[in-house]
Amino acid sequence: MEERAPLRVVVATGLHRAARRQAVEALLAAVPRSVAVHHGFEEVGEGVVRRSIRDRWGTHDERPIELVHACASCALREDLVPLLRRLAGQNAYELCVVEGWESVDPRAVSTAVAAEESLALAAVVTAVDTGRLVADLSGHDDLVDRGLDIAQDDDRTVAEVLTRQIEYPSALVVAGDRRPEDAVPLLEQLNPAAAVIPLGPGIADIARGAFDPDAAAARANPAWAQYTPCSGGRVATFTWTRTRPLHPERLHDALAEIVAGCLRGRGRIWLASRPDTLLVWDSHSDLLAIESAGPWLASLPEAAAELVPAARRLSARLDWDPAVGDRRQHLAFTGLDLDTERLTALLDSCLLAPGETWPAFQEDPFDQTLGTQ
Repeated sequence: MEERAPLRVVVATGLHRAARRQAVEALLAAVPRSVAVHHGFEEVGEGVVRRSIRDRWGTHDERPIELVHACASCALREDLVPLLRRLAGQNAYELCVVEGWESVDPRAVSTAVAAEESLALAAVVTAVDTGRLVADLSGHDDLVDRGLDIAQDDDRTVAEVLTRQIEYPSALVVAGDRRPEDAVPLLEQLNPAAAVIPLGPGIADIARGAFDPDAAAARANPAWAQYTPCSGGRVATFTWTRTRPLHPERLHDALAEIVAGCLRGRGRIWLASRPDTLLVWDSHSDLLAIESAGPWLASLPEAAAELVPAARRLSARLDWDPAVGDRRQHLAFTGLDLDTERLTALLDSCLLAPGETWPAFQEDPFDQTLGTQ
């Protein structure tokens, strides 16, 4: 008996509904025997999730789905994955496009699809409206402000969700004709590993690839990512790397000024008050989170260091300094018309001066505020 080939799957996400829908329609038109599945959360507040199945000729099945809890994770576990298994078993389609709801993070969907033997995850794609990109990355709206929250305690921001959708995929589809001169370099700098492609028949090429969720997650992890400076038009990514610790009080006082004017900040920092702890910097517009990502490898016994992820060990070797090991400041800031000289001077002013120390008894201003700033 001939072994059946896995059903190819493309996960399509995007906060910009019209752009995402255009990308899905383009895939359906370009790839023969393709179908799209979408779970709508417009009525999630009433406990209703609507699932639709369509092909290039239109919708042929739409119904409310009964779930234990009306949430994205339940829809994924209880309906989407079983549905994809059934579609794969029918052997009627070459490609299934899983169209995510506006605020769904593609990582969970991708990981679930990749775990199924009957499915082959070809790509993760996010579609972006060029005219809305900068405004949404720089805005202050929460998801709840736009009715896009998908759980009772969903306190994410629009900028945070859109950034995650951009930095994770293997392809970014550009829709719209407003401000492409800013949008395209911004997408390329936020996710250098992704193909940035226009809407059109060429979109079919992304369905022929293979996507590794673990590799994508590792690539985007600021605890070990290696950032490089880049510029294109008004858009620039500025990187700052130093091998001296930061003075906690001076840094704490400068946080608001550092993130001002930056659309995205990411990387790792070394605080004098926490010499053995790698802290991750994660900012979206002026919302900043600084959180622990475990110990610096230089603070670990050799046997323990061998247990950390391989990507982190490789990054530590690249960063290694004979005096301080992998401890360092490595931050990247992306934005429009960045004043890199001001940022450099401001960040440098937060470093411990040569010979300066942080007394062990001194109160750490980050003790109460480590997390969202």
